Amino acid sequence: MLFVNLPVTDLQRSVAFYEAVGGVKNPMFSDDTAACMVLSDTIYVMLLTHAKWATFGDIPIIDAHKGAQVFLCLTREDKNDVDSIVEKATKAGGSPDPTPAQDFGFMYGRSYRDPDGHIWENVWMDPQAAADGPPDMQAA
Repeated sequence: MLFVNLPVTDLQRSVAFYEAVGGVKNPMFSDDTAACMVLSDTIYVMLLTHAKWATFGDIPIIDAHKGAQVFLCLTREDKNDVDSIVEKATKAGGSPDPTPAQDFGFMYGRSYRDPDGHIWENVWMDPQAAADGPPDMQAA
């Protein structure tokens, strides 16, 4: 299982955003300082208020709108799913394509930035290319 912990400035806004892109709030692990958003059977996003974040240690919160430490990337079923999730994120208050869109034929990707600046990349890869490696790498 993977738990991604993200500091957020407005917990209710962030919960609404992650619900709009397919997350489901798990009330067992949510309160007024944190929300557990289930993205899949194995991926959970813990949205933490700044006060809750501070309980994990003296670790400053960077402004994710001004820099990035990580790009989170999820696979999608097909190219339409990639475009659909970026559209949902944009309608819910996110920003589309903070990183360049990519279309290599065998692989397609786009990204969005959540309201707190965290970047989520979304990628589809042709299953055969995933098994064989990219066309230009097969001969290598």
